[in-house]
Amino acid sequence: MLDRFTNIFKIPELRDRILFTLLIFLVYRIGGHVPVAGINAGALAEFFQQNANTLFGLYDMFVGGAFQRATIFALGIMPYISASIIFQLMGTVVPYFQKLQKEGEEGRKKINQLTRYGTVILSALQAGGVSIFLERLIATSGTPVVPTPGFGFRFLTMVTLAAGTTLIMWLGEQITERGIGNGISLLIFIGIIDRLPYAIIEEAQMVSAGTRHIMVDVFFIAMLFAITMAVVALTQGMRKIPVQYAKRVVGRKTYGGQSTHIPLRVNSAGVMPIIFAQSIMFVPSSVATFLPEGGFHDALVSMFASQGATYLILEALLIVFFTYFYTAIVLNPVDLADNMKKNGGFIPGIRPGRQTSDFIDSILSRVTLPGAIALALIAVLPTVIVSQFNVSYNFASFFGGTTILIVVGVTLDTLQQVESHLVMRHYEGLMKSGRIRGRRRM
Repeated sequence: MLDRFTNIFKIPELRDRILFTLLIFLVYRIGGHVPVAGINAGALAEFFQQNANTLFGLYDMFVGGAFQRATIFALGIMPYISASIIFQLMGTVVPYFQKLQKEGEEGRKKINQLTRYGTVILSALQAGGVSIFLERLIATSGTPVVPTPGFGFRFLTMVTLAAGTTLIMWLGEQITERGIGNGISLLIFIGIIDRLPYAIIEEAQMVSAGTRHIMVDVFFIAMLFAITMAVVALTQGMRKIPVQYAKRVVGRKTYGGQSTHIPLRVNSAGVMPIIFAQSIMFVPSSVATFLPEGGFHDALVSMFASQGATYLILEALLIVFFTYFYTAIVLNPVDLADNMKKNGGFIPGIRPGRQTSDFIDSILSRVTLPGAIALALIAVLPTVIVSQFNVSYNFASFFGGTTILIVVGVTLDTLQQVESHLVMRHYEGLMKSGRIRGRRRM
């Protein structure tokens, strides 16, 4: 295995791409520790310690703790992801965007450019909201987070955070073009992995202090390996529908005649259903932080307590719903059937057209069900571990939820690209099978 790893650095292009990616990571992490002017960092950290399991804590996880520290990268890449989702959804209902999606490479470039503009607009709006939000925050000790609020602070914060998000978007695109892997996904990956050393140190301190037996941590390690294997299987699992293309003779050339397949993944929606469901479930507890204690505040807190049975059941049901919803957006059986018919393709035993789309839809519905249930189980697993084993959520988050899905998915995608570079230059790949399938990018 070590010989295979050293092969990476024998290929100049691959070595340069990896070193360039690592350099971008360094710039991203440095920016994640440069604070915005006019913030009381101690008071802000105190507030987030009390609101780790709210919508603010979820957002902070995706930006690697930059939101909690109120740095220039506090918004992270989330405005870009939001803009991408908006244009993806618009592609299903707005004819103009439907036309762009069917124009191939040129249409994709236009959508990417519109997504960049949308990212700048969204980041500016969110930055303005964050500045107002920070001005109203008061730590539990009574210290205001912003000592000198006003228009100057709001304007400076809005410009700083919007520029930071634009820079992150550019860094991600540079990784995609000149580095290795999908840049946006890798930046989210680095922000999540940044919390792992702190979680390990926290567990090691508990073992050394005698508050936790070492065999419990051994059990956690074995559980983590088992969960990772299950997530890899979920990410890679697919149902292949055979497709046959008829032969066409044009002049002296013969086209078609080959057999291929349509890969329908068990988890076509990726991590998005969990993000949507958790965002909705965190809204009541986030609203409760701004309400006075007693009455409605206490009812919201008790009903949507993150470790309560009601919360877990509702979250699981929402994840199943959003899995089907997002799968229906990214995979349209009617479009698949029409494209096959235009290119002379057909599924053996199924008539082209309506019957083909109905057949694909029925297969997709059955394949998506186990994927949706698996996503729901993965999402609630960290909460169950916290309640049953009395561990911190920072440590338990690596056993499920969006964390493990993003880490596994991005790792597989990056390994697939490294593998392709090695095999293309006649080097032995990192994996014996040589068949790592990359996931759908975020």
